[in-house]
Amino acid sequence: MQSHLIEFIFMLSNTKKVVVIGGGTGTYTVLSALKSRGFELSAVVSMCDDGGSTGRLRDDYGVLPAGDIRRSLVALAADETKARELFEYRFEDGDLAGHNFGNIFLAAAEKLSGNFYDAVKLAGTILNIEGNVFPVTLQDTRLFAELEDGSVVTGEKNIDIPKHNPKLAIKRIFLKPKNPKANPDAINAIKNADVIIVGPGDLYTSILPNFLVGDISNSARSSKAKKIYICNLMTKYGETNNFLVQDFINEIEKYIGKNILDYILVNSKKPHKNRLGFYGKYNTRPVLADDTFNHPNLHIADLATNSGYIRHDKEKLAKTILQILKHKS
Repeated sequence: MQSHLIEFIFMLSNTKKVVVIGGGTGTYTVLSALKSRGFELSAVVSMCDDGGSTGRLRDDYGVLPAGDIRRSLVALAADETKARELFEYRFEDGDLAGHNFGNIFLAAAEKLSGNFYDAVKLAGTILNIEGNVFPVTLQDTRLFAELEDGSVVTGEKNIDIPKHNPKLAIKRIFLKPKNPKANPDAINAIKNADVIIVGPGDLYTSILPNFLVGDISNSARSSKAKKIYICNLMTKYGETNNFLVQDFINEIEKYIGKNILDYILVNSKKPHKNRLGFYGKYNTRPVLADDTFNHPNLHIADLATNSGYIRHDKEKLAKTILQILKHKS
C-alpha cells in the first residue's frame, strides 16, 4: 500500500514529458508499461517496415508503413484490450488473408485524407489514445544494410529475416533517400522532453533507423532530457550475433554520439534453461553485461517475464523506470 501511495504522490508532483524512440513490440511494451502513470507520453516511430501486411499495402497502394505505428496506437489506447482485439485482428482467408485490420484502416484513412499523418491522428482520436504517436518521417523511405563483406541488403524485411549469410556482421545501415526530412512534431517532442527512452527493440531495423532521419539525432543529442536506454533481453541472429551490452551501446553511439545515454537498463536474471531451449534453435542467447563493461548509471534488474516468450515484463519495467526518475528527480 505504501509503495502505491509513493507512486501516486510522484505522479501528482512530477508530470514528465516522456518520449519513446523505436518501433515494434519493444516500443509497444514501454508505452503500455508507462501509460496511466502520470506521464505525458509520446512515441517517435520508425517508418522503414516493408514486410508482411505492411509491405504488401506499401507495394499495392503506395501508402506509408503502418505496422509499427499501429502497435504504438494500440499501446496508448484508452481501452487497450479492445483496441488490440480490433486493430491486431488478422484475416485468415480470401484476398485479405495475412492483413490485419489496423493496417487496412490506416491505409484507407491515408487514401481518403491524402496524408498518412492525418490517418494516424484520426486513428488516435477513434482509439482515444493517452499520448501522441509521431511517425519519425512522412517521406517514403527504404532501409539498407551494408554487411562486413561489402554486400548490401535491401529492405527492412530482408534484414529482419535474412536471406543472406546471417553470420555476416552488419557494418552500417542507411536510408534511401538519404537523410529524409523529419516530422517537425517528432523533433519538437524530443527537444521538449524531460525523459527520452530508447529501445528495446531490433537494433538495426526498429531503433537506429530513427536516428538516420533529418535532425532526429542532433535533437536527441542536444535535448536536456535524461536519456534511458533499455537493452534487449536476447540477441538476434543475423543482426546482433553474440552481442554483449557494450556492443549495443557502441552501435547506438555510432549513430547518436558518444556519452549521450544517462541510464542503461539491463536484465539481471538469466531465463531458465527450459525457456532458452526454444531460442537456441534460432541461434539467439541472453544479452549479458560483460565484467569489463563500466557505466556510472548501469541499472541491472530483473526485467523479464517469468514464463512464455522471453520479453520485458511491463510492471517490472515501469517499476525500474519510476525508481530511476524518483531518485534523480
